[in-house]
Amino acid sequence: MPEGDTVWRTANALRTALNGKVLTTCDVRVPRYATVNLTGTRVDSVVSRGKHLLIRVGDASVHTHLKMEGAWQIYAPGERWHRPAHQARIILATEDAVAVGFSLGITEILDCDQEDSVVGHLGPDLLGPEWDSAVAEENLRGAGSEPIGVALLDQRVMAGLGNVYRNEICFLRGLHPRTPTDRVPDLAAVVDLSHRIIGANKSRPVRVTTGDTRPGRQTWVYGRRGKPCRRCGTRIREELLGPDQLTERQIFFCPSCQPLTRD
Repeated sequence: MPEGDTVWRTANALRTALNGKVLTTCDVRVPRYATVNLTGTRVDSVVSRGKHLLIRVGDASVHTHLKMEGAWQIYAPGERWHRPAHQARIILATEDAVAVGFSLGITEILDCDQEDSVVGHLGPDLLGPEWDSAVAEENLRGAGSEPIGVALLDQRVMAGLGNVYRNEICFLRGLHPRTPTDRVPDLAAVVDLSHRIIGANKSRPVRVTTGDTRPGRQTWVYGRRGKPCRRCGTRIREELLGPDQLTERQIFFCPSCQPLTRD
């Protein structure tokens, strides 16, 4: 599941393949941008902003978002692709590399000075060079009575967390995901843990929050419905949580380690 760490690694791979090189092919398979052709233009930089990717080519910025099923893959010229060609949304090639964006949730070409229109709303980037924990904490505090499990997925608060991390962070802090944010006793600790846990995973191909890299042991609660809590043995529960029915996502929690207290 693509989260900020996946996008960070993707940006690094694209940077290695494309940065400073001239495009020999630019094929955008999105009707709105089908006539855009950046062939012959040099790739100046590749950056990630939370879950967003920006590939800057001359005056243009290729903005993509993986959403749930998207992926960028890099091939040698002539190498067979691992995914069907009909899933390709954009192809950027140089003399020695072919970068293909498959099933991307967003693919658009902007002027570089328009980037704020797509990433300007984001909170501090958890994996960015200008990470600011104080701003992230202030943003989180601004969520008020919104459940902490909803606030952590709000990219306007801090950019990069996805559903795996929000569940694991809540467990590690002993918070039920439905706990109102303004009732969380130490928001600074939540922000600090968010930064540390995603930072520890940014270079790993497999996401690990328990410290145990063995298959089936990488997470505390995520994806473990009905299994015993690794701390107390209580069965992990699964429910849905979101700001509305259209954006509800699974939450996993231990009823004993993460009690939902009510007045």
